[in-house]
Amino acid sequence: FLNFSSVTVPALQAEGWQIAYSDDYPFRIADGEATWWADLDEGSGIDWFSFELGVDFEGQRINLVPTLARLIGELPPELVAAAIRGTGEAAWLELCSKLKLYHTLPDGRLLKLPGERVAPILKSLIELVGPRGDRVKEGRVRIHRAEAGALADFAKEAGDGIAWAAGAERLVELGAKLRSTKRLARIKPPASFKAKLRPYQAEGFAWLDFLRDSGFGGVLADDMGLGKTVQALAFLAREKASGRLDRPALVLAPTSVLPNWKAEIARFAPELTVLALHGPSRAQLFDQIAKHDLVLTTYPLLARDAGVLLEAEFHVAILDEAQAIKNPKAAIAGFAHRIKARHRLALTGTPLENNLGEVWSLFHFLAPGLLGDESTFRRTFRTPIEKHGSREAQTFLTRRLKPFMLRRTKEQVATELPKKTEIVEHVVLEGAQRDLYETVRALMHDKVREAIDSKGLAKSHIVFLDALLKLRQVCCDPRLLSLPAARRVSSSAKLERLMEMLPELIADGRRVLLFSQFTSMLELIEAELR
Repeated sequence: FLNFSSVTVPALQAEGWQIAYSDDYPFRIADGEATWWADLDEGSGIDWFSFELGVDFEGQRINLVPTLARLIGELPPELVAAAIRGTGEAAWLELCSKLKLYHTLPDGRLLKLPGERVAPILKSLIELVGPRGDRVKEGRVRIHRAEAGALADFAKEAGDGIAWAAGAERLVELGAKLRSTKRLARIKPPASFKAKLRPYQAEGFAWLDFLRDSGFGGVLADDMGLGKTVQALAFLAREKASGRLDRPALVLAPTSVLPNWKAEIARFAPELTVLALHGPSRAQLFDQIAKHDLVLTTYPLLARDAGVLLEAEFHVAILDEAQAIKNPKAAIAGFAHRIKARHRLALTGTPLENNLGEVWSLFHFLAPGLLGDESTFRRTFRTPIEKHGSREAQTFLTRRLKPFMLRRTKEQVATELPKKTEIVEHVVLEGAQRDLYETVRALMHDKVREAIDSKGLAKSHIVFLDALLKLRQVCCDPRLLSLPAARRVSSSAKLERLMEMLPELIADGRRVLLFSQFTSMLELIEAELR
């Protein structure tokens, strides 16, 4: 009857027939053209919107999201999968010619929606709502502000002829910028910043500034050695020079890299006033937090000082080696998620796309709600991707996260790098290892002085070299020393730092050559690796 009413009846009328309908005939086709519109309303929560899409017909505003969502559920699964992967164009073109879609108007008439117009909109809507379509609630599509890039993709692929409301249009424009860092205007670090940025670093600096200006968090995931810290310091220096740093910035880092942050701040951003919350007397510095530009602390100390740090308000919170919060159930991740900051950034050399377990926890810190709660993320992404190899879920997740991840490998920027890059890491001895070092130093100091006094400097070389050897052994690992006191010390700062670095390098596909002048140190490393 639909085909008769939409095809045969008009043909009969064209031949001069007069058509009359009984009151109970259910297949009356409405004549006239409909115009498409798209709108965006603020939903529940500051970062959530409700997206509607529909047509205007005879003065009526009709929301077609429920109709389109129902139709998506009736499509062949392989066609839905192709839409998410961005493939199957031929199949969609065929659908255009076959699709016959009608919407029932309040007066019972049927409004025909042309297949050639609905098909690209339908395909784009599938890409927007994902493989499960569970973003459609009460006839609207729930969209997180961080999904502006996906909305921009929808606007582009759905084609012209859709009238966008002003609020929706602004989010679409923002999404278009998110999709391409190459389009971002280059900016210069302030004169107070003492480093010359390489081109890829200048791009990263501009990207960090854009994220801050747009109110988004992001992950700078460049390879180790490409200068993530320098880019972050350029960003902080600009924030201070612009007057926006009216609250301190917080940097959370592993204990082992705290000295490197101090050194690079002094070298590249000396105008930043820094407060390092570290050591047993740090509680005496808590009242000075608000008086500094930058507060440095460590992941272990965040848990101990949570009562102070979680009450403070920061301009920006930066997680260095952010894989430290990869376990969302760990206490440290819970504390990090509760930090109060206007802006949030993460630095990591670990390629996130290879570590789905880290993704939810990290983005729960950067953009709470974007990936749903942990169980929703597991159901929607982890299980389909890891257990069933779903390319659709992987593609959908990658598309969502890509605007907030900037990753460059050494191969990609090789032409901008010097032939050799040497990075010196200062590893600080702490606790029992530091105490052992001081004990050995004091003992060997006395022994060397006695040798010099009794034999003279020229004949004391053996004693002198033995003293240096023992101190070097303590620095590498206390177990290298054949002293009873050394056997009671289990910590090794260098070995612990090495075991932090190696997983990141291995995940990055690096080949690593380790040197030590102590074969016994290599044996300890081998045992740790096994």
